[in-house]
Amino acid sequence: MFLFAGSFALVSCLYDPEPYSQTTTPTESAETDFGTVYAVNSGRQICNPSVSEDSENYPASMLWLNFSGNLTVNSAPKGYKTTGAIQHDRLTISDTAGKVLWFVMKDSVPGVKCQFQDPEWSTHSNYLVTLGGFPASGKSCDDLDHGILALRLSDKASFWLFDHSISELATPHLWVGATSAIVDSTDSLQVFFGTREVQLVYVSQEDEILWVNYSQSSKVQKLQKPKNRSGWMFDSPLISPDGKWIVYNILNGSYEWESYIQELSTTSMPTKMPFLEGMLSEPAQPHWWSYGGRLFVMWAEFPAGNSMLNKADFSKTIAQDGSLGRTSMREVSLTSGAPSDVAVEWVGDVRILAPLPFTGGRSPDGYFMATGTNNGYLLNLP
Repeated sequence: MFLFAGSFALVSCLYDPEPYSQTTTPTESAETDFGTVYAVNSGRQICNPSVSEDSENYPASMLWLNFSGNLTVNSAPKGYKTTGAIQHDRLTISDTAGKVLWFVMKDSVPGVKCQFQDPEWSTHSNYLVTLGGFPASGKSCDDLDHGILALRLSDKASFWLFDHSISELATPHLWVGATSAIVDSTDSLQVFFGTREVQLVYVSQEDEILWVNYSQSSKVQKLQKPKNRSGWMFDSPLISPDGKWIVYNILNGSYEWESYIQELSTTSMPTKMPFLEGMLSEPAQPHWWSYGGRLFVMWAEFPAGNSMLNKADFSKTIAQDGSLGRTSMREVSLTSGAPSDVAVEWVGDVRILAPLPFTGGRSPDGYFMATGTNNGYLLNLP
């Protein structure tokens, strides 16, 4: 591991059992009973949707990763070319009007020679985490290695947490605590983040969830796996707002998955999220959402026989009847260090947020949800 400044992955843009094919250009927006649906990069494929965690500086917006070709955005700033894009050559934050609010090109980030992969907004509004790809040997991007780096939105500064030997399916997530009153100028991590209270989770090449709690050390720790799930792929661990838990998927091919909640501890066992009567599927792509001191987990559901990939036009009325899936949410109470039977307790009933599947989380103010892979959308909730 180095610290210095500068198969079938459904959310990692690596595999689609039925490749993307654009047939129509989605409508830019559509009014529905459950809110207004806005197309993101309309008519073009995106992946790794991550709703804005900064409702003040980046309102009504989402982070996303592009594919090759032309990009459908508005008010593109200087340096943001909308034609001839190369797959995964930039990170973009755009809003419901298609306006590019922030971007960074791979060529402007030291060490990122080939691509970005798996970008995700951290728990802190000013930081993103992503993979940076570069040639594993020689000069060809056909043979890639990856590292994990953080990006600071305010000045586009970068900080490599790992600079090699990271899986392209790592789907990292970053938790950043409150800024310290005193910063050790000799500690590069603390200088970059303004605190040593930083945690990282990601999936290893051996398909295990790894965890680093930098406030204690830079040691990489391995979390326990669900029992009797050998061969399942781990995907998208996300750290809770308090930095004590994660949610994540495991997948067995493209059409079978489960979701788990797990305390960030090397001894804790994962707790499976329930598949209740009336649900369309096991929970998919779970995300935390905190509001008014209450903690929720939201997830997408898909009809039997469907993958997590969205190939439909959400703006069409025919798509809004729940036949494509839906987005659900439920309050949860978590007790760190407690016995497993009381550590995770669900509160109240499952709430249906929308009769469409959104996989990119909910904004802190609660008014926006994001999705992508393949078509991207923002939903403005009433």
